[in-house]
Amino acid sequence: MKKHFLPLLLATALLTACGGVADPTGTPDDHANGSAVNGEVHLTTEQIAAIGLVTGQMEKRGLSTALKANGRLVLPPDKSAQVSVLFGGLVRGIPVQEGQAITKGQVLATMENMEFLQLQQDYLEAKANQLALSADLKRQQDLHDERINATKTLERAQADQAITQAKLAGMAAKLRLFGIDPARLSAENISSTYAVRSPIAGNLQQIAVTLGQFAEPNKPLFHIVDNSGLHIDLSIFEQDVARVHKGQKVVFGHAGEPVGQHTATVYAVNKAFESDRQAILVHAKLDDDGEELMPGMYIEALIMTDSTRAWSLPSDAIVSNGDEHYIFVEASPRSYKQMSVRTGANELGYTEVIPLQPLAPEANVVVKGAYYLLSELTKGTGEDDH
Repeated sequence: MKKHFLPLLLATALLTACGGVADPTGTPDDHANGSAVNGEVHLTTEQIAAIGLVTGQMEKRGLSTALKANGRLVLPPDKSAQVSVLFGGLVRGIPVQEGQAITKGQVLATMENMEFLQLQQDYLEAKANQLALSADLKRQQDLHDERINATKTLERAQADQAITQAKLAGMAAKLRLFGIDPARLSAENISSTYAVRSPIAGNLQQIAVTLGQFAEPNKPLFHIVDNSGLHIDLSIFEQDVARVHKGQKVVFGHAGEPVGQHTATVYAVNKAFESDRQAILVHAKLDDDGEELMPGMYIEALIMTDSTRAWSLPSDAIVSNGDEHYIFVEASPRSYKQMSVRTGANELGYTEVIPLQPLAPEANVVVKGAYYLLSELTKGTGEDDH
């Protein structure tokens, strides 16, 4: 037994001198691969490089608090046109298509109307008669000056001249309604057709007439919109009226995109409540004219109201776990400690931060990679719980 026992004692002594029996699992030191303990995350140099972790410091910035509002994109009355005719007629030509860009005064349709033909004829006849009456009036005036004719005869000539001039003025006004310049009308260019022209520039949204159709008076034939006049109508409620005024900035987005894709500026606030609810309309002019924006679009917006200077960080530096908000502060090289904060105003990618524990302004705060740290901390906490 002594022969077998002595070598066993020597082996045990050698193992004890070397620091103990080796761990059969071969688990490496936690700090070599990163770890999370007691609200603090330890990273390796390789991990920091891999996640692109960046630190920065809090800074004082002017931030605005925002008022949420919903509304729609609308056009002012002078940027939308329903084109119709005052006199019925047959449609002889439609040289435009729906969706086409239209310039002001561009021909939308060619119409044929017999009353228009008669109007031109009557105007030319009245104009010729007016020349004859003018000559006769001059003769009667000369005779009256020489005391050859009676005053009554001169007065009759003057009345005939005035009546003809009134008729000419009325017919000239009607011709202008057809787009005809009376001064250029002659027997050589008289026509039974006239052009229907666009009163505004924009896009042709709808054509409600076809070739050969009889277009009825005052019935809309074309619908044209000019989206360059788009603005926002936002609804705000009674308790928020005092916070909104002319000149405030608005950030908004339509369905399918985040708020903040577009900006506008408040230019007017209604002075009376809407008839169906205790809310007023706020009007804001767009700062850009994105082609995807169209009248009638539903939007969500933030009206930038009160402004304040506050300690702030890039919004990506703040992470949340449920209703709690956190930042990560560099405690030592490659070690980052979680700190609870409250958040305040938010604007242009920066958020007001109110630490719930003392924090020096010059402290290094993780501004990129905070979500990774939160994930590591949560994972570490889960492992500790086990």
